[in-house]
Amino acid sequence: MFTEIKVNTTKSECLVNITEQVQQAIAESKVQEGICVVFVPHTTAAITINSCLDSMTPEDIISDVHRLVPTRVDFKHIYDTPADAAGHIKSVLIGNSLSLIIKDGKALLGGSQSILFFEFDGPRSRVVQLRILSESK
Repeated sequence: MFTEIKVNTTKSECLVNITEQVQQAIAESKVQEGICVVFVPHTTAAITINSCLDSMTPEDIISDVHRLVPTRVDFKHIYDTPADAAGHIKSVLIGNSLSLIIKDGKALLGGSQSILFFEFDGPRSRVVQLRILSESK
């Protein structure tokens, strides 16, 4: 099964917890055992798994990724804006896909893990693509 999740970001850089939307898509697929591939088809966005138990964790992640790759005007590739160029590099560092194990109709995640969409050049309307595959028996 293929489906998309719509994500509307409200800031230039932010993390959006999409765990519930992914779990809902898996439930709707009726796949009990298998794999869910989560893919971000954008060059200035990414996907990751991390904790959302402490509301400040996403803020720390955003802050340090921005510290590692600040928006600056001396990038060689500035087709749109310096923020767009920085977003390309951040996307490469974080990654654009995840593979999640499906067991008993849910994505297996640790107790504090959440699926986080990372926006690097917002605010924008984005999509996250899911391919949900059933284990063949």
